[in-house]
Amino acid sequence: MTMQGVTRRDVLRTLAVGTVGGSVLQVIPAKAAEYAHQMVHKEKAAAPAGKYTPKFFDAHQYEMLNSLCDTIIPKDEKSGGAIEAGAPEFIDLLTSENEEYQLTLGGGLMWLDTHCVDQYEKTYLQCTPEQRKEVLDLIAYRKNAKKDHSLSQGVAFFAFLRDMTCDGFYTSKIGIEDLQYIGNTSRSEWPGCPELPQ
Repeated sequence: MTMQGVTRRDVLRTLAVGTVGGSVLQVIPAKAAEYAHQMVHKEKAAAPAGKYTPKFFDAHQYEMLNSLCDTIIPKDEKSGGAIEAGAPEFIDLLTSENEEYQLTLGGGLMWLDTHCVDQYEKTYLQCTPEQRKEVLDLIAYRKNAKKDHSLSQGVAFFAFLRDMTCDGFYTSKIGIEDLQYIGNTSRSEWPGCPELPQ
């Protein structure tokens, strides 16, 4: 995919095609995902406050998206997490160009808030950390939707969001560094796989 003569909108459309495969990287080249991260970075650099302005999600949904991405890939002592990698911005940018993403993610966030109101009488963001964990544990496993069909939309939403978060993270500079990917380099010898930690 050449970037010369291609508009920002063309790239976003290319990135946002094909929700059927699930994870974005199953249908788009990593180079295009890198370009989306560059677009977000340029927007943040040009913004007066240095912040990204969501293109699809409203303020409440975007705050939920940030919270969920942080839960899926939190930062640790080794690396930054999904927030630091720009996964929420990546997801919002792609969602702004794809109606299926909008239905899956926008509808999923509404489902999550509604479920929390039904269970705890408060929205997801108002829930305690324990309550959030409880509801996410329910929708994190497909087997739970087989037992309780009312969880089906939540399970499908969370599976898709996990894929998108991982794609946003592992195509970012932080994610690539976390993988310790060194690219195509020649080696004079193969040391083998590292030992597993005890």
